Parts: sequence; C-alpha cells; structure tokens
Amino acid sequence: MTLFKIPHAFGEAKACIVSAFRTALACTMVGSLTLFGPPSIQNLIAFPAFSYVTVILIINDATLGDTFRACWLALYATIQSIGPAIFTLWLIGPGRFSLGTTTLVVALATLVVALPSESTHLVAKRIALGQIVIVYFVTYINGVHVEPIMHPLRVAASTAVGVFACVIALLLPFPRLACHEVKRSCKLLTENTLKRLKLLMKAICEEDKNLALTYISHAQSLTTTRTKLLQIITRYQDGMRWENPLIKVFRSYCLCPKERLEEVDTYLRGMELALRKINSFPVSILDEDIKHALNSLEQHVSLTIKQTKHNLHGCSITVPEPSTKTVSNILQSLNTFPTTHQCLPVYFYLFCSKLLYKTSWAQAPTSIQYQPTQKKESSRQGKEKLANWVKTLISPKLMPAIKCSLSLGLALFLGSLYSRNNGFWSALPVAISFASGREATFRVANVKAQGTVLGTVYGVLGCFVFERFLPIRFMSLLPWFIFTSFLQRSKLYGPAGGISAVIGAILILGRKNFGQPSEFAIVRIIETFIGLTCSIVVDLLFMPKRASSCAKVELCESLVTLDESIRSFSLLHVGAKTNLEENQKKLKMQVREIRKFVLEAEAEPNFWLTSFHTVCYNKLLRSLSTMVDILHLGSHALEFLQQEFQISEASSGEYEIMLESDFQRLNDHICSSIKSYGEICRMKSLKFLEKELEKKNITYDIEMGGTPKSSICMVSSLGEDEIAKHTSSYLQHSKNVVDNLYGVDGKKELRSQVVLSLSALGFCLSAFMQQTLEIEEAIKELIQWENPSREINLYDISCKLATLYK
Repeated sequence: MTLFKIPHAFGEAKACIVSAFRTALACTMVGSLTLFGPPSIQNLIAFPAFSYVTVILIINDATLGDTFRACWLALYATIQSIGPAIFTLWLIGPGRFSLGTTTLVVALATLVVALPSESTHLVAKRIALGQIVIVYFVTYINGVHVEPIMHPLRVAASTAVGVFACVIALLLPFPRLACHEVKRSCKLLTENTLKRLKLLMKAICEEDKNLALTYISHAQSLTTTRTKLLQIITRYQDGMRWENPLIKVFRSYCLCPKERLEEVDTYLRGMELALRKINSFPVSILDEDIKHALNSLEQHVSLTIKQTKHNLHGCSITVPEPSTKTVSNILQSLNTFPTTHQCLPVYFYLFCSKLLYKTSWAQAPTSIQYQPTQKKESSRQGKEKLANWVKTLISPKLMPAIKCSLSLGLALFLGSLYSRNNGFWSALPVAISFASGREATFRVANVKAQGTVLGTVYGVLGCFVFERFLPIRFMSLLPWFIFTSFLQRSKLYGPAGGISAVIGAILILGRKNFGQPSEFAIVRIIETFIGLTCSIVVDLLFMPKRASSCAKVELCESLVTLDESIRSFSLLHVGAKTNLEENQKKLKMQVREIRKFVLEAEAEPNFWLTSFHTVCYNKLLRSLSTMVDILHLGSHALEFLQQEFQISEASSGEYEIMLESDFQRLNDHICSSIKSYGEICRMKSLKFLEKELEKKNITYDIEMGGTPKSSICMVSSLGEDEIAKHTSSYLQHSKNVVDNLYGVDGKKELRSQVVLSLSALGFCLSAFMQQTLEIEEAIKELIQWENPSREINLYDISCKLATLYK
C-alpha cells in the first residue's frame, strides 16, 4: 500500500513547489513595479499591499482559466465598489468623513456587496470588500487632501496590477491549463475505476477467502483517491470554460466522462457491498460458465471505459460490438430462484454487473445543442431573477451579509480607536475572508491568527537579516512561498492559515517606507486580533447555533427523508419512481450537509457543553450513504419489474399483490424504526421528556402497557429468526410470481432477468434492515453519550414519546 502512496505524495509536493514559484513570480512583478518602477507608476499604484493581497486571493492553486475569470471578477468588483465610492466621496466630501461616518458608510457598502449571496463569486466579493475598506479608511485618515476621483482609481489600479501579474505568472514559463488538469484527473480517475473493477471481479471468482478479502480491502482503499480526483475535476471545470469558449457548446467534453464514471462508481460500490456480505468462498452458485462470462464482461467494460479516456485526448480505440452471450450466459444460469437470504449477495453482485455492462455501453451525447433564446424566454428569466433577488432580501440568506457588514464596521471602528493610522488592518482580514455560508468560526479564527503571527515574524526576521539589501530581502520570500504552499494543503492550517501566513510576510518584505518592521508587526498582529475577535463575537450573536446542533437537526431531517424514500420503494404505486428519485437526491444532499457539519463540529471548542461524538456520527454517515446507494440501485430493479409486470398485464394478479404485501410488510418494519429514531433524536433530553410527562400528569409504565405499542416497532425487536422468516416468505412468493408468469421452461432469458431483479430487491430489503440496525445502534450510542448517567432503551423512549404526543 505504501508504494501506491509514493506517486501521490510526489505529485502533491511537485504541485506545491510549482504553485509557490508562480506565486513568487506574480509577487515579484508587483514588487518590481512598486519598489523599482518609475515614480509615475509608483504614484498610480498607491496601495501595493492590496496588490499583493489580490495576487494571493487569485493565484492560490489557480489555472489560466481561473485567472481569466478573475479578470472579469475583479472588473465586476471594481464597478461594484469603486463606482459608488466616487459618487459617495463627491456627495459627502472627503473632509466630512469622521470615524462614525466612515464606519457607517463601510457597513452599508459592505451590506450591498455581500447581499447577493449566490449570484456573485466569493473572489469578487472579497476584492470589492477590500477596496471598500481601503477607499473609505484612507479618506478618513487624509481628509480634505483626498481626491474624490483619483483616490478610488488608484485603488482600482492597485487591484489591476495584482490581477494582471497573476495572468502573466500563469502563462510563464508555460501556461497551467484547466483543460490539462481535468484531462489528467480524468485519466487517473479512469485508471482508478479500471483497477477497482478488476479487483472486484477477481474477488468474486476467488476460491481463497483471505485473498478475496484482500482484493476487497484494496478496492476500498482506492475509493479515497477517486473522491479526491472527482473534487479536482469539479474544481477546474469552470476554468475550462474560460479557457475555451467552445467548451460551452460542446459541454459533454468536460462533463460527460465525469458523469459516466460517477454512474459506474455507484455500481462498483454496490458490487463492493455485495462482496462484503458473502460469507463463504468459493461462491458455490458461480460455475465456470458464469466466471468466464464475468471475465468477458470485465474486458468489455474496461475497453469501453478506456474509450472514454482516449476520447479526452482526441484519439479513439476500437471497441468490439457487445456480445449478447456475455449477459445471456449469466442470465441463463440464474433460472433457479435463491432459497435463502445467504444467496442474495451473489445475485445482487450479478445485478450490479449487468447494470455496469449496460451503462458502459450506452453512448454519451457528443454535444449539447442550444436553441436561440427568444425574447419571451429572456423576459421570463429576467422576472425570475428579480423575484429571486426579492426573495433573497427576505430569506435567511440575508444573514451572512448582515454579519459581514457588522463585523467589518465594528472591526474598522475598534481598530481605529486602537491605532488611528492602522485601523484598516483590523478590517482588511475580515473583508478578504468573507464566506457566504457557515464555517468553523473558532478554528478558522485560530489558524488565521497563527498564520498571521508566523508570517509577520518571518517578515521581521527577513528585514533584520537583509536590512540593507532590499532586492535580496524581497527574494527571501521564495522559500516562504514554498512553505506556505504545503501549509495550505495541510489539515492543521488549511487555506485560511496558509493565506494568512503568506500575506503576513509579504506585507513586510514586499514594501518600504512603512516604519520600523518590528513596530509595524506588533501593530498589525494586534489589529488582526481585533478583527478576528469582532468576527467571532458577531458570529456568536447572530448564528449562535453550534455545528453539532446543526448536525443533529440535519440528521433528523435525513431520517424523515429516508423514511419517505423507503415508503416510495414500491412495486404497485404509480408515482413511486418519481418520488423515490426525488427523495433519494434530497437524502444525498442531506448526507452531504451532515458531513460538512461534522467536519465543522470536530474543530469546534466544547467550552462547558457536551463534546461532539464524531465516531458515532461517522457511523451514521456510513449507514446513510449506503442507504442512498441501495435506493439508487434498487430503483433500477423496481423500474424493470414495473415495466415487465405492465407488459404481462399482471399488476392486478393475486401473486403480485401477495408479493407487494410481503414487500410492504418489511418496509413498514423498517420505516417504523426509522420514524422512531427521528423522534428520539428530536427530543431535547431524557430529563426534559420525563418533566413533560410529569407536567401533563401522564403516568407511564412499560410493564402496564399504557401506550399503543402496536404502532411502534424496532427492527432489532424482530429478531434474526423473524427477519429470516420474512425474507424467506418474500423469496417464496417471488418464486411463485415468476413461475406463474413464465412457467419453469418458458422465456428463459426474460425469466432470468425477473429472477435477478427480484433477488436484487430482496437483497435491498435485507440491506435496509441491516443498515437500520446499525443506525439504531449508533442512535443508542449517541443518546447514551448525551445522557451518560442513564440506561438507554430506545423502545422505552419511543413509547414515552408516543404517550406524550398521542
């Protein structure tokens, strides 16, 4: 396993060093103009500090396409901030800007810039907010000596220098293209997929159990790399569009391979899940014909995936026509219905293999045709945008803008009280770190503070060592750029800490005539702490809900969605497929939100509150993610069976209704449990529940049966024997349905497809129950963590809740 990590680590180191050299090149160009340029240029670029800040905001892990986009974002930010600033200075007059007036104007301008939380890119907002701080604070300091037009234009010129330096740095010595990054990542993602497929096929055919488990473990380890590669592809797709406008027309060039490989990845995860449930190797159901067919299937899928990879490079390879025998040989061997639930994982593996075969052969569209936009359509879209903007004004999304406005105004006011001439150093860090969503407030503030101190100390040391040699002093930034590039990719500091560190050093080593470096360093550190403190205080006042609380609320919502999804998992309901797809997508988004809150809660200080149970939430995330995959894969089986039953006109038949009753009986047990878990998670505490029962004079005794127990069912209360009995009943009824529709010898291939789909549904139901049991254990562990002195019985708690709210 170590050998597989070495190339990845080398690639990370190379990327860090290349990024550092490009950052150094851009900063060198800014420094050359501001330190050694003609006086006229130095006079125009009056704020070199913001030029450096602009470079750091844009060039961090950027491509050429990103810098092209940054040019537009900087122009948009300048129009958004400098235009109103010129009008405001002309209207009020530079001499009338007191500290109170400046704070008020900055707060209002910040609110306007930060308000459109979704339509404007974060880089544009951060640049605009930084410009606002500099324009109005310098006006407050210099008063009547400020030129209402030229002063804002000098701020704009300083911004433009930083932007164009980034563009040139990304062109030299050779351009770093987003297209290249996406192609390279797609190639690695394809190779990763092929390796996983090969390992999973080896595992199912392996006779030695230990060796099969080794293959499965190796395939699982490749999943982490796949996740990172998908993130890289998503990260650089916007940059591709800016590099080549044609990609906007031929959008499949950058989107389709990723979408296809994501679909393939879902089927591979299903195959992994099935393999983990197989207890004995070799698998007795698989004869030599099926193994040979699986090998042929693997070869064909591999060739088709390789075709996708070669298409990215403008060349092609010949893929043979799909052999109908490949799937037919598998299907014809599956006429016998599985008699026990131990056989279901193998059938589910073969079902996922069939889906994988069909998906890999399906041709992706080569282009997307865009129809000319009609005037009516433009008018309708304009009205929708206006309605969305009005909706934004009255929605909770207004809160980030209000928070930023108050934080920036308060930081500028308190920073100016501490040091009149350096007050904007408290507001600038707040401006350039604006975030439109939640973030780990204390962790981010901590790494920013540490990064600022590290960078500032390095800058002071650099000035001390190279006091008389300004060019050499500036070149001492190169090793610091390399160090901070690694720092930005570390879990300890991340982008926030790394950017703070590089800005802290460059503001000292890249400037001149700012006084004694040690004095400036101390003042700036204090001002930075003032700004970060203001951000924390405002964040706590306006968003006091902890990330751990948000994670629990989102967990409750996801359990409700999971309940609705499983209830939609039906053979007979006409609208079940649409509801299932919508609920599955919703559940997938909620799981993603829980994961985000868990990461934030891990870095959140506990103070006097209960610590966050990370291990328990990670267990819940694994179970919920597995549920999402099962719902997605099972929906394919449902769709096929619904179509086949409609064609056979058997939807009202006695056997199918019997099958649906078994199906729904298992679902009801699962949904009843999940609903109970959601209600238990919502309660404030056991102590609060007991107080409510006492307040309403409700006497509850589980032995006396004072609650409608029939409406409450935990999957764990069924017992393994009863679960096996339900599963066997479903399998027997499924066999009766198949025999009734196709007979024993008729329509062998079609019969085999129905057998495979019904067996896959049986596995899904079994997996639902297994994952529900794991969710129950995790919920119990979570409630026990929150109530350490109590003995936890989820059934007892659920009955109490039912008694209280019946």
